[in-house]
Order: sequence, then C-alpha cells, then structure tokens
Amino acid sequence: MRIAFMGTPDFAVPTLDALVAAGHEIVVAYCQPPRPAGRGKALAPSPVHKRAEALGIMVRHPVSLKDADEQAAFAALDIDVAIVAAYGLILPIPVLAAPRLGCLNVHASLLPRWRGAAPIHRAILAGDERTGVTIMQMERGLDTGPMLATVECLVESKTGGELTTELSNSGAALMVRVLENLPAFPPTVQPDEGVTYAAKIDKAEARIDFTRDAIDIERQIRAFNPAPGAFFEHKGERIRILAAEITDATGPAGTAIDDALLIACGEGAIRATTVQRAGRGVMTASELLRGFAIPAGTAIA
Repeated sequence: MRIAFMGTPDFAVPTLDALVAAGHEIVVAYCQPPRPAGRGKALAPSPVHKRAEALGIMVRHPVSLKDADEQAAFAALDIDVAIVAAYGLILPIPVLAAPRLGCLNVHASLLPRWRGAAPIHRAILAGDERTGVTIMQMERGLDTGPMLATVECLVESKTGGELTTELSNSGAALMVRVLENLPAFPPTVQPDEGVTYAAKIDKAEARIDFTRDAIDIERQIRAFNPAPGAFFEHKGERIRILAAEITDATGPAGTAIDDALLIACGEGAIRATTVQRAGRGVMTASELLRGFAIPAGTAIA
C-alpha cells in the first residue's frame, strides 16, 4: 500500500520498521518538530524523524495540521492509508478523510479503557492486570473510533519502559497483519461501558508522597521508569527511585526505617533497590548510600 506514517516517539519506530519490512511504500513520515534537548538545549529530531531519514523516507514536521496549505499538501500525497502511532497532534477532519482507506491508529490500550495520551503509565498506576494494543479507525473524537483488532498482554511487574517496548512491538506486528487483509478485520464500535481517560502525565505526579500505600508507590515507581522517574528529595537533592520492593514494615510515613533505604509509607513500606542521583548514572541503593547516607529516622520529603 501507499502509506503516510505519522508518529513521533520510540513507541512508533517498530511500526514504521514493520511497514517497510512488509513491502509497503512509505511516501512520507510525519512527526512533531525537533525539540530542545540535553544540557545545551540544541534542537534534536524525534526518534521517528531519525529513523525515517535513515530509511530514506521524506520527513515532514509541521507544528499543526490545521493550516489549509498543510491539509492540501497531505491530500496531494494520494495515499491509500495513514498509519498513526503516538503522533501527538490532532488530525483535523480533512486529514482524516484524505486517505482512500482513512487513518488507522496503533493505540497502547484495550479500548475503550485508557483513551488519551498516557495509556501505558495509567494502566500501571491503576494496577491493571492486563493491557494491550488496539488498532482503530480514527475519527474526530479522542480514541473513540471503531476497533479493528486487539492484542493483550499481562502487566505483571513490568516498568513503563518494558511495557512500552512490548506493546510497541506487538502493535507493529498487529498493524501489519491488519493491512495484509483488511476485510478480515471488520470495524467494531467501541462499547459505552468501561471508558476511562489516560490524561497526560504531569511532572508533579512523579514526586513520591509517602503517606500513600506502599502498593501505590511501587506502581508509581514502575510506571515512571525510565521517565519521568518517581523521586524524593533529601539534602536539597532529587533522588529518583527506579525500582523498589514492598515490605510489611511499619513506621511514621516518610521516615527511613533502617540505614538501607527502607522507607515507611502510609501503609507498609518500600525498600528502594535501584536509584539515581541528579546528574549521575543509575546505581544500586547500597552504592548510593556509601557516599550519601540516609540513616534510620531520617524524614524523607
């Protein structure tokens, strides 16, 4: 098929690669514009931008698709279908209507649960046992379109990064299967029951509130690994916790119970096992504590 690919982050790259490997003609890759990154804040292209250029695919990165000229340029591509994976921009009606077969989206949840921007994070935070990927026909609403196919996976003890990798790979394979034989995947209207919204993650949500239950905090730590990274502050320094274990130890919430980073929560406690200081590499808790003691009784903010 003649395809326009629309995606921005790492999640979208496997789908782009799978479409190319399947022999489809990718006439253009749309992604969000380069953003400031690193200490120097130099403009850096997105993962899809870099991958598309490496594959010799033309790249476009408009700030918006609301402009009539942008919509006309998209329509002029004369494509069979647009494949969308975590693009990050709203597609106006003229864009949705331009491809012969419409626009198909790789969405990282089992719709209608977790419509919206951050379905992987929200599934972990909510303690969902299962999640997955839905291939859907896009329409005007936010992830409200008819579903063509789904694939499930267990959340288990996976981090946000691990689950993103698994879902991006399974979503890529599922999209290729759907395109191979579209008539075998008739669209199904999403049910009205079970709708939830995965709001974009606010940076403030990454700060750990130790008055909460240890189970919730451990989910927060996994959901935000690798980014934005759940954290606490000590001695004016931000410490990210990337992995932790739940224990039934008790103590005043937000207090170190021992000298090995066992921290009391509103109910239960967590023992941080993998951490990262600001500007440093990832390390074990014991490596951190060799030069940055947090003794028993320390109040942790």
